[in-house]
Amino acid sequence: MSKVKKIALHTRILLGMCIGVLAGLIVKQIGFEPETLNTIIKWVEPVGQIFLRMVFMTVIPLVFSALVLGITEMGDLKRVGKIGVRLLLYSLVVSGISVFIGVALVNTFQPGHSLTPETRDYLTEKFHENSEAASVNAAIAQERTVGDILTNIVPKNPLADMVGAFDPSYTGGGLLAVMFFALIFGIGMASAGEEKTATLKSFLEGMYEVVIKIIGYAMQLAPYGVAALLFNLTVNVGASFLIVLLKYVLIVLGGLAIHQFVTYSIILKFFANRNPIEFFRKSTEVILTAFSTSSSNATLPTAISVSINKLKIPKPIANFVLTIGSTANQNGTALFEGITVLFLAQCFNVELSLLSQITVVFLSILAGIGTAGVPGGSLPVIVTILVSIGVPGEAIGLIYGVDRILDMSRTVLNVTGDITAAAYIQHVEEKTDFENLLLDKEV
Repeated sequence: MSKVKKIALHTRILLGMCIGVLAGLIVKQIGFEPETLNTIIKWVEPVGQIFLRMVFMTVIPLVFSALVLGITEMGDLKRVGKIGVRLLLYSLVVSGISVFIGVALVNTFQPGHSLTPETRDYLTEKFHENSEAASVNAAIAQERTVGDILTNIVPKNPLADMVGAFDPSYTGGGLLAVMFFALIFGIGMASAGEEKTATLKSFLEGMYEVVIKIIGYAMQLAPYGVAALLFNLTVNVGASFLIVLLKYVLIVLGGLAIHQFVTYSIILKFFANRNPIEFFRKSTEVILTAFSTSSSNATLPTAISVSINKLKIPKPIANFVLTIGSTANQNGTALFEGITVLFLAQCFNVELSLLSQITVVFLSILAGIGTAGVPGGSLPVIVTILVSIGVPGEAIGLIYGVDRILDMSRTVLNVTGDITAAAYIQHVEEKTDFENLLLDKEV
């Protein structure tokens, strides 16, 4: 057992993926009788389902506590002031750009549509009950006006939306309404003042930390869960799905690369008055730490140190922007979530209208605030978005085998985005101070 624990988690997940696929191919080639094959699948399936349920049960408390705490930190205008407002607007705009890049790539290459009919039939049959209910809800959604959708986001009873969040037949606001409630709750907490809400904030921080621990426990089950999920998939449809999965991985990595080296370079050059090549060179230590840990939170001390000492960003700006950004400015996660949701929708042949895709963009941007800055933290949030557009939440299991390398890559984008934001805020503040100084002299 001690030797198993010494192997890095991402290595064990990769091994689980390989073992699941190889075992599935072997069993498929042996040619067992259908009854024997069904018996094997029934014994293996619970392992994957237990892993998924461990993830599912963290969604509501994670989204609520993280969003409320994130808005509380950014919403106190007396403390945050102009910097907080600028950071919020910056995060919304740049996260929006990242998601639009991802959506454009998925719509251009459409990796999910290259599934074989056999694979799609298997997925439809496996999630028949959820897919059928989702189709009914999709039909209802098509008849709703924009006014109806906006009204439905505001919950009459937030607890009812929490209970019905994963019920495919539920026609209320669901998880989107829960997120709206968390946003309003966070704004209310920020307005009420720290003294009056200290106990409540402490409770939510405790809840957040407990949920992060539970996600950690689920991650320990991930190698076995991934092996079981991919074993069943391979036994039923062969290895054809792996080719589709490779296309998905390449699209995610391509989107991350475009945002990292194009979007950030433009921001640094024209909005932060920095040399992008020099900036990235000095940020190497941060990039390597982010890639190896897959955690914005774990990279935070390194990011602050490099920003102050190497990039010469003032300490107050570095501390504030990077601390808030590690939770609320996650461009890579937003891009990844947008691509993943649309890819899985294509896999299940769920056609999304322009309005639905805009909803995905909005949810991905918003979910960036509620995503934990730890390995696997975006998994529950993707489930949130999937359910909101009528795709079975269990579909997340299809991509989890390759999530680790994507997690490492998007964390690099997240952390680079934070220090880019700090450089932008520094430039704007210095420019504003200089302009104010000139005005004072003129007066």
